[in-house]
Amino acid sequence: MTGEPWLGVVADDVTGATDIAGTLVGQGLRVVQTFGLPQGEISDCDCVVVALKIRTVPAPEAVASSLAAARRLRDLGSEQIYFKYCSTFDSTDSGNIGPVADALQLDLGAPISLVCPATPAIGRTVYLGHLFVNGRLLSESSLRNHPLTPMTDPDLVRVLGRQTESEVALIGYETVERGADAVRSELERLAGQGVRYAVADALRESHLTVLGEAARDHQLVTGASGLAWGLASARFRSRGPVVIAPAGEEISRAPAAVLSGSCSEATREQVALFAAQHPAFAVDPLALAEGQDVVGAALKFAADRLDEPVLIHSAADVLGAQSALGTQRAAELVEAALARIATGLVGSGVRRLIVAGGETSGAVVRALGITGVRVGAEVDPGVPWTFSLDGRLALLLKSGNLGRPSLFSDAWEALG
Repeated sequence: MTGEPWLGVVADDVTGATDIAGTLVGQGLRVVQTFGLPQGEISDCDCVVVALKIRTVPAPEAVASSLAAARRLRDLGSEQIYFKYCSTFDSTDSGNIGPVADALQLDLGAPISLVCPATPAIGRTVYLGHLFVNGRLLSESSLRNHPLTPMTDPDLVRVLGRQTESEVALIGYETVERGADAVRSELERLAGQGVRYAVADALRESHLTVLGEAARDHQLVTGASGLAWGLASARFRSRGPVVIAPAGEEISRAPAAVLSGSCSEATREQVALFAAQHPAFAVDPLALAEGQDVVGAALKFAADRLDEPVLIHSAADVLGAQSALGTQRAAELVEAALARIATGLVGSGVRRLIVAGGETSGAVVRALGITGVRVGAEVDPGVPWTFSLDGRLALLLKSGNLGRPSLFSDAWEALG
């Protein structure tokens, strides 16, 4: 164990950061996650994960934020930078994965970088450079209809090639099967030909360990949480999971709430199951747009029911609201409302919060003034409990696409 972080992670959104942080904790790393640039010195950890909000912002803004984060991580002692994006490669033809990776490569002097969003633990695999979600091509999954980053092309070499002027090549299944030395040799050969990015096939976790071993000395590695698992597995084979003490009595007995702004299929199923068993309040974007006091109504609803966990979620008719208000406007209204509701709930004594949705999670932590968390054990792959650095809150920040249907209920039991 070292006092300085060996690995520095630049994550493109809050729940993506929490996803990779939980994965690394499971591999024995002590992880601190910050929201925005780390402030002051950070010690007693092996990895710092910086959560940004750059997935859908203009590319120049994403590049500037990522460079600032990477440089700060290097100042803290990070030997390797990991650019973390979603396991479904969420992006558009204008970015932001390519522009950010280009800028980080140039700044770090990295001759070539692996590209691999495969995370078999949650059904994301790459074969012949094509991304699969639970056995179906990305373009045939629910991500094809994502309102901000519709993924209609499963060929990652082609998708990344439209975002960067650098050459992109494939390291196929047969090479990965031959082991780390074969992958390392192929990376050297491709770099010698001027290739800057190598999309790597990975169908199971053993492939990720191979890739992690091959890239263990790279200045820049890019991927989802799966490849980070491979890096840590290759480097720290003997470590077991970090044990983070359960929440203290003051937190574990305090009121609890779930806030959900995600409209993903996985989250909708989680919301429906939890709402059938607990008090639930729907936040209607159309009512918000009309100036109705939805926030006040939600807080009054919760105040009378905090003897059990309450659920406050975006209204079921998402498509209708998006059609009337526009996708971006509807999302912004809900995120802002849920952030204000979170502030009101914490002011009323809530100390345990589950937040579903990357943008919603970012809005909530900003509203609560949380600058960083210590990361605990995963409840589900990519979904860990975290604890604010000041010790006052337990937070589970969940990507919309992750978690089993019973996640919300299971999470309270796991917290202790």
